[in-house]
Parts: sequence; C-alpha cells; structure tokens
Amino acid sequence: MKTPTVEQHDINDLIACALAGEQVAFASLYEVFAPGVYRLCYSLLLNHHDAEDVAQETFVYAFKNLKRYDSKLSAFKTWLFTIAICRCRNVYRRGRPLLIELTTGLQNALHAPRSETPEAAYAHTSAKEELERALANLSPRLREAVVLRYGHGLTYREIAEIMDCPPKTAESRVRLAHDALRGALDPVGQGLLDELLSF
Repeated sequence: MKTPTVEQHDINDLIACALAGEQVAFASLYEVFAPGVYRLCYSLLLNHHDAEDVAQETFVYAFKNLKRYDSKLSAFKTWLFTIAICRCRNVYRRGRPLLIELTTGLQNALHAPRSETPEAAYAHTSAKEELERALANLSPRLREAVVLRYGHGLTYREIAEIMDCPPKTAESRVRLAHDALRGALDPVGQGLLDELLSF
C-alpha cells in the first residue's frame, strides 16, 4: 500500500485541526503515516506482532502529545520515526532473537524478472537470502541507519535527528552497515539492497 503524498502545509493544517479536536484529522494523519511507521518497525523488529504493537504505541503517544510537536524543529514524519525507534529500542532491550525473515516486511515477495533464466533467478534468490541473513546480523543501530537511509530515503541529517546522534555518526553507521553487507551485495550489486529496502 502506497503512502498518500501530502504536502507539509497540509500536514500542518491536519495537525491544527487535530489539536482543535477534529477526529477526522487524527484519522487522516494516521492514514498518511501508518504504513511507513509500520514498515519501519517491522524492518527493525522483524516480527509482525511487535511491529503492529509498536506502531500503535507510536500513534497513541504522538496523538496524546501532539501539542509538543514543533514543525519548526522537524518534519512530522521525522518526529513520528523518532518516537517509533525509541519504542523499537525498548523491544530490543527485551533481548528477543530476530526470528522472521526480512523480506516479508521489507518488501512483498521479490521476484526475478521474467526474462531471467532459472539459473539467474536462483542466483538472485540465493543473494537475497544471504543479504537477509546479513541484515538480521547487523547491530540494531546499524540496521536502523541503513533502513532509514535506503528504506525511507532519509538524509543523514534526518537520520541523525531520529537516531539522536551527529550527522557524521549517522553517515558512519550507514557506511559500516554497507561494509558489513558488502559480502552479500557482491554477487548482484547495490541494486539488490535498494530493491529489498524500497517500500
């Protein structure tokens, strides 16, 4: 499901209406941002139930604290992602292993192009599985950085804001994640990472 495209001034109008108590505005904000928040949570937690719970907690907290949001400080999406990542980190601290395959949440099934031979399709699938294992083995901070960069197309400045670190640290984390994934990427190149993490 594609996230609806809404201009920032429209988001600010919806926030103003929500603050005035209009329930339709809350529903509209949820409709615009829920798919991205859920995908972010799933990409980090790799568990549908946890991702659903954290996404819901994110919106409950955000809507209860909507008056604290300041559009001069960050985009609403950035603010929501910051809340979501904080809650994902609470789940990491419980120490549960990552059990569900990444592809399910990062993208629906990845299919090789129809023109590919069976051998090429097999190589593509094998590379995808290697990449999934490599992503699952990244530390949470590196996985957060690479998902925010490639999965959501955020700038290093936005990633830094969400992860509460300097932009250079955000850039370094993306680079370290990239280096850690290099072995899985070598057979098919950078395109597979983009394909897996594109929502």
